[in-house]
Amino acid sequence: MLIFETVAKEFHIKQEELLKESVRLYLIQKLYKIESEIFLILKKYGIKNIFDMDNKVKEGIIKEEQAYEDYFTLDNLEADRKKLKEFLEEL
Repeated sequence: MLIFETVAKEFHIKQEELLKESVRLYLIQKLYKIESEIFLILKKYGIKNIFDMDNKVKEGIIKEEQAYEDYFTLDNLEADRKKLKEFLEEL
């Protein structure tokens, strides 16, 4: 914890403030990464969201075997994005 105290002291910021800002930036960085992964999947299939993917699979436009793994990945990424946004709102 020494480096944390040193940084706070060096930049004349309270340790609590430094911790809060560090967590905020971590969450933002994580959110950007997740959103870029979501974007790549959406672009790959030419869809707007997971519901669009589901509809295109049902219509036979996208083959289920082709999208199976991406579907669950997208679902998990969207859930993670929602959690991250909630955490950011709490800060």
